[in-house]
Amino acid sequence: MIDTLVNLFSTVQAWLFQAVVQPFLFNIGFSDYLEDVFDGTEWFLIGVCELIVLFLILRPLEAWIPVHPITDKRARWNDFTYTVLHRLGAFSILVFFLIDPLTAKMTELLHLQGVNPFNLENLLPGITDRPLITFLVYLVVLDLCEYWYHRAQHGFNWMWGLHSLHHSQQNMNLWSDDRNHLLDDMIHDVVMALVALVIGVEPSQYVLLVSATRMLQSLQHANVRIHFGKLGDALIVSPRYHRWHHAIGIGHESKGKGTLGGHNFGVLFSFWDVLFGTAHFGKTFEHTGVRDQLPAPHGKARDYGRGFWSQQWLGLKRMVEFARKPSR
Repeated sequence: MIDTLVNLFSTVQAWLFQAVVQPFLFNIGFSDYLEDVFDGTEWFLIGVCELIVLFLILRPLEAWIPVHPITDKRARWNDFTYTVLHRLGAFSILVFFLIDPLTAKMTELLHLQGVNPFNLENLLPGITDRPLITFLVYLVVLDLCEYWYHRAQHGFNWMWGLHSLHHSQQNMNLWSDDRNHLLDDMIHDVVMALVALVIGVEPSQYVLLVSATRMLQSLQHANVRIHFGKLGDALIVSPRYHRWHHAIGIGHESKGKGTLGGHNFGVLFSFWDVLFGTAHFGKTFEHTGVRDQLPAPHGKARDYGRGFWSQQWLGLKRMVEFARKPSR
């Protein structure tokens, strides 16, 4: 069954590239980039497959066991725009392949100086012939980096100015994972691509790591009454666990002991929060949003924008405004 699906995917990719992409590149004089664009075609199809799976599985679940009714369908459609942009545009993959040649050149220069680059697999030689174990090791290491990067997004004022766009969705749904400021995404993807290249992740591995991460994060943001039980929530981020991260005044604005601006920063694995003292295991499904977007007297009625471009512009303004404030 798996082999059949893989063969079908390869056939569709080859047809799409030969019938549409390749002639287009020749017509505009970009034939030198055929190999790179062929990889891009693969990512376009992976994004299409992700969207199909989300529609077939998570959308019915949201209709069957929703946390709350969607009161702003336009906001959900706007989140869908972000998802299409990221899944079909292969945002993070583009960054990875742009940085890869630069790191390869740097590696070559270091090698001439007698300095061998770091590779995580060299520290664990027993996993080199076990691709599944290698994949899981890279997934855990990258997720640890994601955890600390996520804490920084809530701890540094200018980063929160951008990241708060993600938290401003009061009708959180399966498309909300990609509701991010483009500059925020660019910085994040450059950092994570550099980390992946430094620890020795191959391009083919990175493709699978990003795809798996994106699908799990779509589940976490879905408007569904799902959790993994006491033990499961302490290991893997569930929709209920992550909803507490988006909860108004608790998940990202409180400054409790041992936290940097909130709770539940784990991206895939919640045991990082347990280990570093930032876990909060609530048993209810809270409302989401940012306190200052609430009307007075509970907030400042801040406008986070209705459409894509207004959200991007206001995010830049918040970044500058928050950067001028004293550190929290």
